[in-house]
Amino acid sequence: MTHRGVLIGCGFFARNHMEAWARIDGVKIVAVCDTDAAKAAGYAAAFGAEAFTDAGAMLARVKPDFVDIATTVQSHRALVELAADHARMVICQKPFAETLEDGQAMVAACAARGVALLVHENFRWQRPVREMKAAMGAVGSPRFLRLAFRHGYDIYANQPYLAGVQDLALTDVGLHLFDMVRDLMGDVTRVACETQRRNPAVTGQDAFTALLRHGSGAVSSVECSFYSVLDPDPFPQSLALLEGDEGTLELTAGYRLRLHSRTGVREWDVEPVCPDWGARPWHLIQESVAAFQAQAVAVLEGREAGAPTGAHNLETLRLTLAAIDAAKTGKTVEL
Repeated sequence: MTHRGVLIGCGFFARNHMEAWARIDGVKIVAVCDTDAAKAAGYAAAFGAEAFTDAGAMLARVKPDFVDIATTVQSHRALVELAADHARMVICQKPFAETLEDGQAMVAACAARGVALLVHENFRWQRPVREMKAAMGAVGSPRFLRLAFRHGYDIYANQPYLAGVQDLALTDVGLHLFDMVRDLMGDVTRVACETQRRNPAVTGQDAFTALLRHGSGAVSSVECSFYSVLDPDPFPQSLALLEGDEGTLELTAGYRLRLHSRTGVREWDVEPVCPDWGARPWHLIQESVAAFQAQAVAVLEGREAGAPTGAHNLETLRLTLAAIDAAKTGKTVEL
């Protein structure tokens, strides 16, 4: 059985989606769509698909099993609601929505039609993060997490629109980090946050530090900076320290995971394999895209519920919006 899919949005990052889909057995992207006809044609030629510039016309004609939406956030609600009428599963790139109202509407539209809705939060699917989660049982009840994504890599070269995003760090990578924290430590009950504009060439806030309190009583510190001077630059790695009652897990630069226990330290390599279509340092993200999409196939086949779902990601969006509010007001926000 082949699952027939379509892609909407033929931009820079969507190529990772297409390369990964092309290597998953039982999946075929049969059509692509972009308002830029040249981009759609280029993707169609590269991946053996049909090209469209109108999403509605594509969906009505192709009648796919799933829709992969890889556009910017402003278009998400209209496209998700449209796709919900034509497919069994919808995947939406992050940020899922700009407002809770839009996010809730998308979740409701898919739920009303019995359509599975996943949000493409691929950071939790990175191999180092998966390995850390799998090893958490060895440290006992989790009490503290420090998660850091600090680098000086030029993210604007391939996605120049990011330089104009007001709450850049929180809405571009903060969402990913908060999703990882919720996956590892559970839901958040309150947040305090400070933001900074470090790079004079951008208009938004390109760094933040957030302090989170979890329902379990655990505490997390989350850091992000797009303008740090580091050699070697760890981009795109997230570094972490997770403390439990019985030990500590430490995720360091160079893809090393250390387990500190009362009997000593054990260390192992958690670097992902570079896909045949990938390249370092992007292989960390590219492998996570493939891992996310593999579980999406399991959702299509009824073998898994999928993660994160649209409903789950609504709470990550709520947390992100609360962090933005906390940074603007200087007050701790209760969730």
